[in-house]
Amino acid sequence: MKRMLGRFLVRPFFFVLAAFIWMVQAAAAPQAGEALRGPDGGTRYRVAGIEVISVAGKPFTAKDSIEWTRRLEDGSAVTVHLYAAMARDSQGRIYRERRNFVPANSDQEPRMFETILYDPAARTKTTCTLATRQCTVASYRPITSFAVQPPGPFANFTRTLAREDLGTNMIDGLNVTGTRETTSINPGVVGNDRPLVTTREFWYSPDLETNVAVTREDPREGTQYIHLINLSRSEPDPAIFAVPAGFVVHDLRHSGPAAN
Repeated sequence: MKRMLGRFLVRPFFFVLAAFIWMVQAAAAPQAGEALRGPDGGTRYRVAGIEVISVAGKPFTAKDSIEWTRRLEDGSAVTVHLYAAMARDSQGRIYRERRNFVPANSDQEPRMFETILYDPAARTKTTCTLATRQCTVASYRPITSFAVQPPGPFANFTRTLAREDLGTNMIDGLNVTGTRETTSINPGVVGNDRPLVTTREFWYSPDLETNVAVTREDPREGTQYIHLINLSRSEPDPAIFAVPAGFVVHDLRHSGPAAN
């Protein structure tokens, strides 16, 4: 009697389990008209903003404004933009935000997804990701000076650089000097079937020891106009150079995470 009762109890269980498995398999199976393929990693682009070197005694705060226009094969254009806060204090520490591009003709707020802190004294680069509330600390060698590429052939004569002096100007109360550089790349160097020409224009502030405006024109990448806005020569808030409260810090120079 007990064996018969056990069979009656077990059989419905297996029927229910079999029905559940069938439903899961049916839901996972491609339906009529659905594509059968694997995932696509897509294509990601990043446009470097104004590069700032670690210079002590020349603090400032600003926003890095980037406008990027690409011309498509059908003659239309796609223009996106972003702005991201940046700062350098009197110690030469640098703070930068990283944000996503948004359409230039919209009033969308560029979403911030990362902050980066450069400390030349500690020789650390701290990258904090907002989505995970985690930071990584890595070693870094601060750049305190920059040597300009001399004009003429370079890279084993596969490229040629020409430089033009654009004179002086005034931007946001700063005296700046202008330079235009044209680089010609020989056919085949980057997969090009004919000579490729790119231009870059710089407006440099000797007082800040940084560019305040850069324009890049490249047939492969379109036109990128980058400039500093809302520039202030005052000392930035020291709080921005600290790891955000509640973020977990992973020191890649050592082992094990530490909570802040």
